[in-house]
Amino acid sequence: MLMQLKSKVGNFRKNEDGLGMLEMILIIAVIVIIAIIFRDKLKDIIESLLGKAKSKTEKFMDDK
Repeated sequence: MLMQLKSKVGNFRKNEDGLGMLEMILIIAVIVIIAIIFRDKLKDIIESLLGKAKSKTEKFMDDK
């Protein structure tokens, strides 16, 4: 009986089906948590980049 239990535990450890999916879910969860924590900073950075792009576009269009 002990040998059967060891065999089943060994087979369970060798079976890695779905492990990639679990890793992907954990990575996505960490990214979402980081985005939630730093959302104000991210918002400021994105607005700054878009503002710079807008001003450069307007400057380019006005020079023509």
